[in-house]
Parts: sequence; structure tokens; C-alpha cells
Amino acid sequence: MAKYEEVKNGVIFPVGEENPYSQFFEGQSYLKGLVSDPNVSVGVGNVTFEPGCRNNWHIHHDGFQILLVTGGEGWYQEEGKPAQLLKAGDVIVTHDGVKHWHGATKDSWFVHIAITAGNPEWLEPVSDEEYNKVK
Repeated sequence: MAKYEEVKNGVIFPVGEENPYSQFFEGQSYLKGLVSDPNVSVGVGNVTFEPGCRNNWHIHHDGFQILLVTGGEGWYQEEGKPAQLLKAGDVIVTHDGVKHWHGATKDSWFVHIAITAGNPEWLEPVSDEEYNKVK
């Protein structure tokens, strides 16, 4: 059994549907939009990652991304820096133009709220070799 398997049932917010951006992820993730007000120019979504799932390297242009970790264990890495282990209660701020990725550890479910402004540029996948080096 994977660690933090209870997060797959939506401990705080609903898990949502299979992620419509799955072409930019390795493994399975789920997305539940939390704000649907057309007058709000910031996206807010609950993102749930199965163990080993991670998104591609990406950059947010003309904006930012804030991750509020609500369950499980995951990784966050900016290009050229070591990966950071994330647990519930951690907050990550990614500034405009910073190349990064985030996702679950190999043996744990992971969930965060993503608050995103601007336009993402999706880049190359995080290879299995890169991912397996993360400690």
C-alpha cells in the first residue's frame, strides 16, 4: 500500500477528474478546479498525484505559481537547484520565468492546491533517470 493513500479520496477538497493536462505529466494525476469566477484572473485547482507521478518541467510567464501542500509527500525542484521534499503545510512560491517541476514521491500520493497566474510554457518531461536521482 502506498503512503498517504487516503488523499486519493479527497481529504480536504474533491480529487476531481483525470487531469485534462495529462500530456504534460508522467503518471496519473487528477484536477479539480476550485474557482470558476470569470472576473478572477488566477487559476485555483486541487491537484492530486498518484505515487511516482510528476509534471514536466515548465515555466510560468507573466505570472507566478503558489503551491499549498495539503497531503502526502512530493517533490519540487527548480532548475539548477536540489529537489525539496514537500509535506502537508509546506508552501512554495515559483516566480515568473523560473523553470521547475513538482510531483509525488515514488511511494506516496501527493496533493496540493495550485494558485496560478500567467501562461505556462510546458517543456520536456522529467526523465526517469532525473526523477530516480532525487533524494
